[in-house]
Amino acid sequence: MGKLSTLLLSAALSTAIIGGAAAQEQVKIGMLQGFTGPTESLVKPMAMGGELAIKEVSDSGLLLGGREVVSVRGDSTCIDAAAATAAANRLVTSDGVHGINGATCSGATTAILNNVVRANGIVMISPSATSPALSSIEDDGYFFRTAPSDARQGQIIADVLDRRGIKSAALTYTNNDYGKGLADAIQAAYEAKGGKITAVAAHEDGKADYSAEIGTLASAGGEVLIVAGYLDQGGKGIIQASLDTGAFEKFVLPDGMVGEALTDNFGDALDGSIGTNPGTDSPGAGMLADLASGKGFKGDDPYVPEAYDSSALLLLAMQSAGSTDSAVYKDHILKVANAPGEKIYPGELAKALQILADGGDIDYVGGTALELIEPGESAGSFRETEIKGGKWETEMYH
Repeated sequence: MGKLSTLLLSAALSTAIIGGAAAQEQVKIGMLQGFTGPTESLVKPMAMGGELAIKEVSDSGLLLGGREVVSVRGDSTCIDAAAATAAANRLVTSDGVHGINGATCSGATTAILNNVVRANGIVMISPSATSPALSSIEDDGYFFRTAPSDARQGQIIADVLDRRGIKSAALTYTNNDYGKGLADAIQAAYEAKGGKITAVAAHEDGKADYSAEIGTLASAGGEVLIVAGYLDQGGKGIIQASLDTGAFEKFVLPDGMVGEALTDNFGDALDGSIGTNPGTDSPGAGMLADLASGKGFKGDDPYVPEAYDSSALLLLAMQSAGSTDSAVYKDHILKVANAPGEKIYPGELAKALQILADGGDIDYVGGTALELIEPGESAGSFRETEIKGGKWETEMYH
């Protein structure tokens, strides 16, 4: 063999080796959640739920010819837009993630979407950012959410109050995109049903004393106090001040307030209070609860199913597209999420990957009975709960 032939063969072998290494490059999913901040007690099980789907796909050995999938965590803090943007930038530019599961809260999600997602062309699926404003925000087709809009939750809360015969309520909200959007939705829907919102007062997170806000709300009256806040921050402080002064005894608690950390803190002092959060009694919900058993978290905790579904959608869309390039697989998110195709539930991701590899279609149902509507968000089902004996108990699903 001549010198030139040897060089050509060597180059060909090098190219093959590099190509093989590239084919086995890890697929990285950014787990960008509020690990610190006002929702940290919610986020721990959420992240574990999202990572359960990642492990399921990775263990199958079926994604894009057998590529390993890993989670790379980033802290969006929930409420610090600058910190959230910095964390997202690190995930995209330094860690090289191929998609983002997150962010947890609407304000951080909006900042990341505007400053990182569109600038870098990276798909982001939030399991829990619920602001109605995110339905119409410019996203260039890169943003989705497995959680429904708070426009829907506002209607659910109005229906719950009306069915329970509650004619008047005071309303407080955390002073950010999430709180204001949800408060507006609740007030509009409740008043449309003939209910009376006696007073509306914003509250800031991080204060030591909420007596002034409670004084304003109590003076206006109301059978219950609706607290559109965060269970680890101002919402908790509002409840504490209410109980300390006797201003309110029963509360209506939207999704950001629903978690065991709240009942662990207040116990049966909150008996009779009502909660709402995305949830379903579909077969997938039970399957995910079983799948999570013994893994350190509950598969039916708030937003855990949505987090599992977000990771699953990212990876199934990549398989459908045959690519980890966001610009390519973003157009496959709705395709794998909706009919037609074989229905896919938690624990069946390997089956889904094989169907897609064989050129078939899937309809990802997941843990939330997922159906994505334009502009790429969940149509939404909700769970109504009540605190009894210091514990959350499911009353019904909407």
